[in-house]
Amino acid sequence: MEDGKMAEVNMKKAKEVYKKLVGMLEKHGWSFDRHDDDLVISSGVKGDDLPIEFIVVVNAKQQVAEFLSRLPFEMPEEKRVEGAVAVCAANDGICDGSFDYNIRTGQITFRLTTSFCGETVLGEELFEYMIFVASATVDKYNDKFYLLAQGGMSLSQFIEFADE
Repeated sequence: MEDGKMAEVNMKKAKEVYKKLVGMLEKHGWSFDRHDDDLVISSGVKGDDLPIEFIVVVNAKQQVAEFLSRLPFEMPEEKRVEGAVAVCAANDGICDGSFDYNIRTGQITFRLTTSFCGETVLGEELFEYMIFVASATVDKYNDKFYLLAQGGMSLSQFIEFADE
């Protein structure tokens, strides 16, 4: 198939996926902002401690839906190596999704993706799963990363927490 034709097919499928995502959120009465031209929704939930802001991006080119939640702080420069070790410790126990870490900036982002390539059909249940599991994972770890960044938790305490 030609590149132009393939891009058109991918965009059509991406728009269908985006429509299902929006429909699921509306069905649940979820408050969110739509960015229809970019196939992105932005929203958030109140966690047990820190707020959880996130976006869901429907990426037509890569044929994936991505849940992304950037933590609302950065690891200070003197804690960035500890931050890298902590992200590895957290990721080791996560079965779906992972924390991405930029050691240059100290920024931590949680990412959970699912593909819709080929004949794959994504349903509302999958989007519910993505949002609830990703939000719960961010909620479990965000305050611990924050405490590590602020010196309120040692790296060994973080690792012990992640091993539980």
